Amino acid sequence: MLKKFFLSLFTILLALLSVTLVQTFMHVADESKPIEVKGVSIDEAKAIQNLSASIKFKTISHQEREKFPQQEFDNFIKWASLTYPEFHQVLMLEQFEHSLLFKWEGSDATLAPILFEGHYDVVPVIPGTEDLWEEMPFAGTIAKNRIWGRGALDDKSGVIGLMEAATYLIQNDFQPKRTIYFGFGHDEEIGGGGAALITEKLRKEGVQLHWSLGEGSFVNRGFFPGVKKLIAPINVAEKGIMNLMIVAKAKGGHSSTPPKRTAVTILAEALVKLEKEPLPGSLEGLSAAMFDEVSKHMPFGYRFLFANRWLFGDMIDSQISSTPVINAMIRTTTAPTMLNGSIKSNVLPIEASALINFRLHPRDSINSVTEHVRRVVGSDEVEVRYLGGMEASDISSWTSPGFKIVSASLDKIYGDIVSVPGLMIAASDTRHYSKIADNSFRFNPFSIVPEDMTGFHGTNESIDIDSFVSGVQTYIEIIREGSSS
Repeated sequence: MLKKFFLSLFTILLALLSVTLVQTFMHVADESKPIEVKGVSIDEAKAIQNLSASIKFKTISHQEREKFPQQEFDNFIKWASLTYPEFHQVLMLEQFEHSLLFKWEGSDATLAPILFEGHYDVVPVIPGTEDLWEEMPFAGTIAKNRIWGRGALDDKSGVIGLMEAATYLIQNDFQPKRTIYFGFGHDEEIGGGGAALITEKLRKEGVQLHWSLGEGSFVNRGFFPGVKKLIAPINVAEKGIMNLMIVAKAKGGHSSTPPKRTAVTILAEALVKLEKEPLPGSLEGLSAAMFDEVSKHMPFGYRFLFANRWLFGDMIDSQISSTPVINAMIRTTTAPTMLNGSIKSNVLPIEASALINFRLHPRDSINSVTEHVRRVVGSDEVEVRYLGGMEASDISSWTSPGFKIVSASLDKIYGDIVSVPGLMIAASDTRHYSKIADNSFRFNPFSIVPEDMTGFHGTNESIDIDSFVSGVQTYIEIIREGSSS
């Protein structure tokens, strides 16, 4: 009897191994055809100098509106008009506060227009960290084959890259069939009010975009384990954003006679509970579509796991959750950012509070996240207050013409590259423009490596010169193909 049991068990395990191996050997990318790279010849030195010059304008978005450096924004707008005269002569310009909308009239009015967008405002440099920069953050220094400074990645490279690309096409007598809009925001870093004004203006005019392309992810080098090819996650959606205030309540008094549990310790307990019980996350839907494609280019061991997610799903979810960037792709993230307690060192607070910033995965909603938090920490001692937010965007189609045009354009410039649908883990101006677009994509056609990530809102923001040039060339192809079909 025992012999039959072990024989049956062995047969089941052998069958299971056979199935998993077959699945693994089938989980491979289609054999790619050789792609002839045909990068257009641009004035690289001039484009590089122009990005460098743009960084010198301190177009900083401060959270405190009264700190708005109007002269810097005015100077940038004037500089752009002088630096790109053809762009400003051929296209019609409307200004909304300091956000700019350009219109390049197409020859066929029956075709729905497309829109390219970016923002030229930047975040401040954290006071006291200036000496940590290899190059001064607003000098636009060109050194070590890189362009340094605020906006090099986020997002003056996008704005300058688009104006460089459009100028190239104008100088080469290109005339679009589809009307093209360019929207350059001035306050994306604090909510995108300018983009909202532009969107409302186009909506009132009855404009419905065929598709839009704005700031988002980049061409990835070295982000995925064992993948040697370049990966281009073209974001087809972006996470939502919301803030909750966790308020712990207790009796106040003098700090010389503290109770066993104060408002601060009650708050700390609540934050620990939230950390231990994050919003659920797993590879499904959009995230699964991305990893299913990328994993086909991984070594055998990784392919074995991803090809058999039905068996190893929990293991995969646990492993990828340990990487912050990938973890953010599969779940709503929870980030305590601001704390407040007593008004004086020897006064026990009646209330202690923590502001929690959530980035909502498309599977979640403001209501579902609020209910989750209330279930985890809510009590007579702890109140959860909703402070506002915005739901995650709709998911655009990655089989649509716009996605295919961006992907094909990347092939022409980068060659052997894998384009996949992605999820933007931050917020962007596209959340406004997507309201009047059939499909919206969030992608910058510049390449980055993992070490570049610390530059986003951090220290030593810079972009590789060759990457910037390739991005301008890709923009040229996207604009040309997107407005011709």
